[in-house]
Parts: sequence; structure tokens; C-alpha cells
Amino acid sequence: MLKKTKYFNRDVSWLSFNLRVLEEAADTSLPLYERIKFMAIYASNLEEFYKVRVAANRSLLDLPFESKKKLRFEPEVVITAINQEVTRQLEILSNIYEQILDELKANKIILIREDYLLEEHYTFVHDYFYYEVLPYLQPVMLEGDKLLSFLQDNFIYWAVRLYRRRAKKTLNKKNVKRRSRYAIVKVPTHYLPRFVELPIINGKHYIIFLESIIRNHLDVLFPGYEIISTHSIKLSRSADLMIEDEFSGNLVEKIRESLSRRKTGVPSRFLYDKNISKAFLKVLRAAFGLAKEDLVPGGEFHNFADFFSLPNPLKPQLERQALPHLDLPDFKSYPTAFKAIKERDWILHFPYQSYNYVLDFLREAAYDKKVERIMVTQYRVASNSAVVNTLIAAAKSGKQVTVFVEVKARFDEENNLLLSREMQKAGVKVIWSIPGIKVHAKVAMVVRNSGTGKDEKKQTFVFLATGNFNEKTAKLYADHGFFTANEAIAEEAQQLFQYLENQEFIPNFQHILVGKFNLRTEFVRRIDREIEQAKKGEKAYLLLKMNGLEDRNMIKKLYEASEAGVKINLLVRGVCCLIPDEPFSKNITITRIVDSYLEHARVYVFYNGGENETFISSADWMKRNLSRRIETAIPIKDPRLKKEILDILNIQLKANVKSYFINKKLENIAKSPSGEPIRAQYEIQKYCENLLEKSKQKQ
Repeated sequence: MLKKTKYFNRDVSWLSFNLRVLEEAADTSLPLYERIKFMAIYASNLEEFYKVRVAANRSLLDLPFESKKKLRFEPEVVITAINQEVTRQLEILSNIYEQILDELKANKIILIREDYLLEEHYTFVHDYFYYEVLPYLQPVMLEGDKLLSFLQDNFIYWAVRLYRRRAKKTLNKKNVKRRSRYAIVKVPTHYLPRFVELPIINGKHYIIFLESIIRNHLDVLFPGYEIISTHSIKLSRSADLMIEDEFSGNLVEKIRESLSRRKTGVPSRFLYDKNISKAFLKVLRAAFGLAKEDLVPGGEFHNFADFFSLPNPLKPQLERQALPHLDLPDFKSYPTAFKAIKERDWILHFPYQSYNYVLDFLREAAYDKKVERIMVTQYRVASNSAVVNTLIAAAKSGKQVTVFVEVKARFDEENNLLLSREMQKAGVKVIWSIPGIKVHAKVAMVVRNSGTGKDEKKQTFVFLATGNFNEKTAKLYADHGFFTANEAIAEEAQQLFQYLENQEFIPNFQHILVGKFNLRTEFVRRIDREIEQAKKGEKAYLLLKMNGLEDRNMIKKLYEASEAGVKINLLVRGVCCLIPDEPFSKNITITRIVDSYLEHARVYVFYNGGENETFISSADWMKRNLSRRIETAIPIKDPRLKKEILDILNIQLKANVKSYFINKKLENIAKSPSGEPIRAQYEIQKYCENLLEKSKQKQ
């Protein structure tokens, strides 16, 4: 049992969020392939969780006793709690999967097992196995604990128990003991699709797992053996490169070298078919050198993240119809982005409004003869990135282009390194990671000569955002972006880039809040201001939206504010270590929204006597974000833009569909759907449509 404290355990809290994702897969009001998508998201999330968070907890098991005493938790207890909860959730997943199979079948899409093949499919499956699959199969016999065998990270294997076929002379003899032999066969999903479409029969669409085709032909792989049983297994390995705190040497080279080791990291989860016998499981543990803590029972099939690619022969039927990406009201009435931004500040709400405005801003900068310099931070970059291609074009057209690339962005290291090299070849000045610090801020800056002749002067245009410069995720993540030519913010953006180029430079941030400098202290100061107001009997209020709330010092401050009488509304999508509904948190409510788009924006509102001081930010309230990262929080001063943000936040607070409270037991409690149903993301779409309609009526 986890000890009762004033804080939820971070990792157990995260599992509560992922359960909400899984529950979306069970929602029969959603289109079938939308439910399948949520099932895949759940599995993908869980895979990363084991590779990173569980692996980190596993590494603590080897600490000396005195070091363990300094921890705020017992890693053994946490791992046990995690595996128990995951086992419970995988049972739910199994039930949902069976329901989805029935729904697919009702729509004449049949995910078929090898033992239910129709006669008309035999020839196709036989030929597919021999011509497409067999060349990639390499069965390996296991030798118990004499020689440890190796399982590749995140691959599905068949674990096979066999008997050697008896010689003719022993066929009629009784009581002849036969020794069990064991083998593994890797399913080659790195070469072939996981789902194979079979010929249509009587209007029905048949799909089979690649591993089912293999299981149907295991006798081909083991001539001379009788197959007794087969069970699917997979191993997840630690994906932490353990380089975030490196302070010396060539960081890029260390990352490049570490990437090759990620695939051979220590085990973090061994997922196996729960129907396997104890004796067979014992053999596998010995063969792969697994600890008890590594074992997690699952269903017959693994890697449900692959369901992202499940074919839909009825497409676009059974899928969610994407909402249109809207124009930004009034922006296109200006001849250029620079004229629009020079006139006033602008706020964008993604994905409701089009990300093309960001791409157009960068493209204009790339080809405008008056633009001298472009500077951008990059954290997670799209493959074949339109942003990167534009920056390359800008460099080739003679612009000074500087890009800070965070190569420590987990699971994007390789892509970021590759695109960095392409930019360097084109003449872009690339600054790579700062040792000991992650740069998570999302900032683009363009320096342009405005005016002509004697009146010519340099002007800086800035785009700051809560999400990455990634045109693909901008269609899936709910974020905010902010255009401004405000001189104070522009000057401090320049200071930020100056610091990224040279850490000996000491910036002076007075308007924007920046992690490692004034972000934490300024947030605390504003909470203290609300506390003082509450003590005076004045209205005091905090409205805080983030992806994760884990930093204990910030949570303590929120508890203090609650006890002083400050009303606090939290919108927290993921990790939340603050416990509500206790005497010390009686004025705090926590809302969690999980819907079609990933809620990704961070917004912080401090009532401040009715001023509603508002920031959009790249930073969550996790210790890492507030203490070990370069993050930004941008003040929104324009009353119109501030109103838009507050309106959107209030829609989310009022939502009663896809919106849940988190209670003190870490349960997701559905909001009562009394009155008119309000689904936040659809209401925000309508809100943005109304903004656009009003602007058209003015014209």
C-alpha cells in the first residue's frame, strides 16, 4: 500500500489520466474508428510510461539503503501499485477490445484468427506466408538459464513449447518421457504490416494479424517437432538516455551514441499472455533474465498501439469527421502578416483556427527582402517539416537564420538531429542543447527593416506559443499561439535568444516569465497576492490550466491559498499530485478533459482585483519545467485577446460532456449532465466560428 500523504504519487496519478483515455475507447457514442484510435493512444501512452517512468523507478531499486531512505517513496511499493493498477486496466482493455471486435463484425469488418480462416482464404494466406513472411523469420531455441536470450524492444514474439517428434520405434511404447523444448519467433512488423487484408467474401472484409499468419505455419519453422502451445510475449526496455544532466563533452555525440543503446536498455515491462502456464513463464524468466517486478499479464495480442494503422475498408464511414480549421478573423484584411502584427497583437486557438498563419509568417520572413534575421526554437519537429523547409529556404535566400534545436526531446532525438544536419548544410546556424537544461520554450523571432531611407529602422516580430512548431500536431493538439510586435516583449525575446547562444549573458526579464530565471518566483508572487486579498476579505481567484501539476512547492502554495479562502479552479489533463476535497484543499476543484483533441495549452489567470492577469505558457507546474528548463509565460494585455482566452477557459469549466472532476480517491468523476449538454471542444469550435462570423459582418 502507498503511504497516505498530502500528495498523489505522480505515476499512479498518471495512470488515472490514461484510464480516462481508455474509457473513451468504451464510449459507444463515438464513431467506431475513433474508439479504436483511443485504444491505440492508451496503449502507446502506456508503452512510453513503462519505458520512462517505470524504468526510472526500477533503477531506484538498486540504490543503497541509505540513499533509498532519502526518497519520498518506496520504489518497490510504487512499482507494485503500478503493476496492480495496470493489470486491472488491461482487463478493461480486453473487454473493450472484444466489444470493438463485435462492432467491427456488425459492420462486416472481421478481424479473424488463423483457426477461423475460410477455405477461400487458405491459398492467399499460404502464399502470403511463403512469399512475404517466411524470409524474415528466424526461430531461436531457448537454452534455459545457461545462455540468456535477447528480446528486442517493443517487438511481439511467439513463445513456443514443443516436443521432438517420437521415432517410429517408440510410437507404441507407453510411459516414454519427452522433454519440453522452448523457442521464440519474432513477428517482423518492422518489415511487414501488422494487419493483412484478406480477399473480400460476400461483401465482408477480412483482416488478420501478421502473427496469426505465422502461428498458422509454425510447423514449417519447426520440422521434426510437435507444437504443444504458443503464447505471445513482448518486452519494453528503458528508453531514458540518462544524459539530461550531462555538463561536459560533446552532448550531440553522446546523444547519437546513446540512441543505439536505447534498443538494448534494461527491461521495464515483460508483457505476456495471462493464459501461459507457470512452468512456461518460469522458463521465459530464466531465459531472459527477468525479475518479478518486470512481469505484467496481458491478453492474447499485444502492441495495441498498432491499431492506429488498422485498415478501414469503409473509410470515411465509421470515422470522426474532422472539424474545419478556421480563418483568424480580420488577419487576412492586411496585405502582409507583418502589417497585421505591427497594427496589433493576435491570438490563435489551435486546432480550431488554422496553423497556416504561422507557416505564412515564416514564409513571408523567408522571402521578404527587408527581413534580416530569423530565430526559432525547435523541440519536437514534424518529419518532412514545413517549418524546417521554410527556414532552409530563408537561409538560402540570404537571411541570417538561427535555430536552437533541443536534441534531448525524448523520442524525437534522432529526428531532431537529422533535420539539424539538413539545416546546417543549407547555411542555418544551429545551436544544440545546453548541457544540464532542456529548452522547451516555443519562440520565433523575425527582425525586419521597416520604413525607407532615413526613416528606416529595425522592428522585431515575435510568435510565442504553448505548443511546438509542428504543423502536424497543430491539427491534433489544443494550443494557443500569440503574434506581437510589442517592443518590450520583442526586446526580451532577443535577450532569450542571446542567452541560448551564450550562457554567460545575463538577461533581465521584466515582462515575460522565463524558466530558470523568474518563472517560479513570479508565479508564487502572484499567488501570494491573491492570498493577501483573501485575508482582507476581498475576492481572490486562480484559474490555472496545465498538462501536469507535480511540483510540491507549488502545490503547497495552492494549499495555502485554499486555506486562506482563495477559490481555485484547476484544469489539469495529466499528472496531478494535488489532492482535492480535503480540509487543506476545500476551495480547489480539478477538472480533466479528454476528447478528440489533446488538451495541451497552459494558461494561468490571476484575478488581481478584477484585472484577470493572464499568461499563456509552455510550462507545466512540474519540478522539471519550473527548475530545469527554459520555458516562457507570456502576458496577454490586449482586452479582446484576454477575453477570448477567458471565454474558452470558462467553456471548459462549464463543460459536462467529456469533462470529469478528480476526487480525493484519484477517481475520474463524470460531471453531472444536468441541463444542456456542453462538450467543450465542440463549443470552442462554435465560439471561433462566431468570432469569424462577427468579423465578416463588420466588413
